[in-house]
Formats: sequence, structure tokens, C-alpha cells
Amino acid sequence: MTQATEKADHILIVDDDREIRELLASYLRKNGIQASTAANGRQMRAVLEEGPVDLIVLDLMLPGEDGLVLCRELRGGKWRATPILMLTALNEETERIIGLEMGADDYVSKPFSSRELLARIRSVLRRARALPPNLQPTEVVEMLHFGDWRLDTTARHLLDANGTMVALSGAEYRLLRVFLDHPQRVLTRDQLLNLTQGRDADQFDRSIDLLVSRLRQRLLDDAREPRYIKTLRSEGYIFSSAVENRESGG
Repeated sequence: MTQATEKADHILIVDDDREIRELLASYLRKNGIQASTAANGRQMRAVLEEGPVDLIVLDLMLPGEDGLVLCRELRGGKWRATPILMLTALNEETERIIGLEMGADDYVSKPFSSRELLARIRSVLRRARALPPNLQPTEVVEMLHFGDWRLDTTARHLLDANGTMVALSGAEYRLLRVFLDHPQRVLTRDQLLNLTQGRDADQFDRSIDLLVSRLRQRLLDDAREPRYIKTLRSEGYIFSSAVENRESGG
């Protein structure tokens, strides 16, 4: 029996440069990916309201509502779980860092090749849908308990002691899951970056430190006296709390 054709990924490209939009959309379609385009925030919202999108390629420098404003809006609304790949210029380091802090899953610096962007899109999508194979737990666990917190791994929700949900971006969820699957184990920045974003760190890459900072804020974890995520100078990070596996109703 012939298997049904797998549904193509749907990528939304948000860039005010028409030539870039159409070039990228054409390249993605040639590689079996459904592509939609938008020139600004208004058009982006219209596309998102029409149907599900698997990933948003978001240009940082947009007229009017720029990429940082739109990234903040996406992470705070009903599209909070949609992965965001931000396009930045090489001299926009500060804005790029802010974008990662606001919840962008990864970034590509201009100028870039279409092939590079496609590879990065596929990498982000893989990590948005599953943990890397070498970090998959040997058994399915619905609820992970640590300290005053619970992580619902089915719905990907973080719950506090009162059962109130704390929203996590895709990158924050993946980092927390890696820590919870490997408590009391030192993980280097290179390991964490590769496992959560699928790329190696360069000399000045601060994205993991920023992601750890964001996750600490979600956990109300004081960086000076952390209860959960401790920094080991020149080594990396360690999740110091005990982790228990329980049923979702436990």
C-alpha cells in the first residue's frame, strides 16, 4: 500500500525587501516547502490567521513595527510556540541578542545563502518537534517534578506550585528538558548550544548564556544564589535540583 504523501512544512517569510521575499519563497518551494510571504506585521498577522505556520523567518529591520516588536508580540500571544528564525545584519549584535532574549529560536546573519537558510530552518524545525535522539528518555514521562515546579512534557507547559502555567518559548522548553533529563551533570555551553539549536558556538556566541538567563527568570531563580541552574566558571552549567518522574495526575 502506498503511504500518504507527508504534509509539506509551511514557512512564513516576513521581510520588507520584495526581492528577498520572492527569492527565498521560490527557493523553499523548489525544495518541497510551502512558503508564504509578508512585507510587514499587518500582512504577517493576516497569513497567520489563515492557517497554521510551522516556522516564521522574521527580518529584524522592518519599517514601522520592527522584528523585535513582532517577536515580542508572537511570544506573548497564541503563536507563542511557533519557531522564529530571525534575519539580522552583521553589525546588529545588540539587536540580535535582544531578539534571542525575546524568544527567537535562532538567527541568520545577512548576507546569507538560500542553502544556509534552508539548513537552519530544517535544524530549528527538528529541534522544535523533538529532542535530539541521544537525549530522548528511555521511557515516556508525562510530568517532571523539580523543586516547586512541574513540567508537562505532553503539553510542554511549565506549572508553578499553584498550578499556574508559565509560558515557555520553544528554545526555553528544549533547554529545560535537556537539564531535567540530565540533572547533577555538567553541560558545557558548546554541548547546550548544539543540543538546543543544532550549531556549534563561535568565540563570541552568547546565545546560551542569554537563554539560561531567560530560563532562570521563568523559574524565579536568582543568578547570584541559584537553586536550580548553577554556573560553573570555565565549565558550563549544572542543574542542581533533584528531578522526579511522575504521572500527570500525581
